[in-house]
Amino acid sequence: MDEARTYLRRRGRLTRGQARAWNQYHEQMVAQAPGDQPDWSRWFGRSAPLGVEIGFGMGHALVAWAQARPQWNLVGVDVYQPGVGSLLLGLEAAELDNVRVLEMDARLALSACFESASIDEARVFFPDPWPKKRHHKRRLIQPPFVDDLAAVLKPGAQLLIATDWEDYAHWIRQVLRGSDDFVDLYPDQASAPRPETRPETRFEARGVRLGHTVCDLAYVRKR
Repeated sequence: MDEARTYLRRRGRLTRGQARAWNQYHEQMVAQAPGDQPDWSRWFGRSAPLGVEIGFGMGHALVAWAQARPQWNLVGVDVYQPGVGSLLLGLEAAELDNVRVLEMDARLALSACFESASIDEARVFFPDPWPKKRHHKRRLIQPPFVDDLAAVLKPGAQLLIATDWEDYAHWIRQVLRGSDDFVDLYPDQASAPRPETRPETRFEARGVRLGHTVCDLAYVRKR
């Protein structure tokens, strides 16, 4: 039953606009579990700093990042097809061509699709908190995932995370504190400064209305 729900959540139902964007740009901009490690410079048509957002939702933060860093190549990793369609619509409206999408599980994408020490910045905004204790094992931020991130991030690269679940923020801090590969840039603050390129989404605004406190976390890959 859980597998069926996951499949339906992944597929979702695309709006007419999302479906059009999917059909128009999918071949050019989206890869579904590529068999070989992508040649990012070739796919983007240039060599440039590489940024990755894992779980980009409807794509609003990724579009803002692409607008602010047109000189960067950015990759979004997600499996939710309406979100991919929404991102493609946003990129079309902003006339941006510096984003590509991996439609696959992030836990597989890091090791399969990126070379060692190749990413200049990684972002994980509002991963599913899986609030019930019995579901904590499903949380994305786990020691093996952090190890995979460390392997593909360049020394000195930043890792930015945001969550609106206090318990998950504590969990993330504990996991990163247990890693020998990352340094907390704001260890004495309840939250790191909000990135200018992280706009408030409807999902975040709803959490705030419900009384959730948004926590930004910022780390750097040790040199």
